[in-house]
Amino acid sequence: MIAIVDYGVGNLFSLRSSFAALGAEATVTADASELRRAEKIILPGVGAFGDAADKLCASGLDRPLLDEAASGKPLLGICLGMQLLFDAGFEYGEHAGLGLIPGEVRAIAEAVPPGLKIPHIGWNALRFKKPTPLFKYVTEGDCVYFVHSFAARGCDDYVTAETEYGVWLTAAVARDNVFGCQFHPEKSGSVGLGILRAFCELGGSSC
Repeated sequence: MIAIVDYGVGNLFSLRSSFAALGAEATVTADASELRRAEKIILPGVGAFGDAADKLCASGLDRPLLDEAASGKPLLGICLGMQLLFDAGFEYGEHAGLGLIPGEVRAIAEAVPPGLKIPHIGWNALRFKKPTPLFKYVTEGDCVYFVHSFAARGCDDYVTAETEYGVWLTAAVARDNVFGCQFHPEKSGSVGLGILRAFCELGGSSC
């Protein structure tokens, strides 16, 4: 079973629908005991980093997430959920993240050329940086759907894919059993479903 963490800021039900389309059992939960029982965990998120970090802490689910990640259980952060995996985010001040992947989250306005619209919204191609089991069914150059104004930086050792938006931005990361996608697999058609299928298959299980 895959647990989709419900802490008040996620795109939960489209994710659950995507797993249902794959024939995978996924449950939306705010129950720490279900996170412990799950084979894999998804941390979604939309909105502002600080608000999401506060809500995750207030939900009491931050500690179980860290414990399950430390145990080796596969964990996938999506969009803001990926950003929370890092040490810190700088959106309306500095806020601590989960610290599962070294690096920080900064405004893309600091890096992209003037004139490009922010937030970055739309379909962009992936350029692979390092192998990852999540891209088992993905071909370099495949397009996925982004909606973001912030991106991870200082995490070069863990970047598995980039995307070009005036500059190269972090699109996906991995550190051992912890994975992150800045884009939305659940909104990325067959390519996104392939990524979620590959996540299901981690550890030799299947959808």
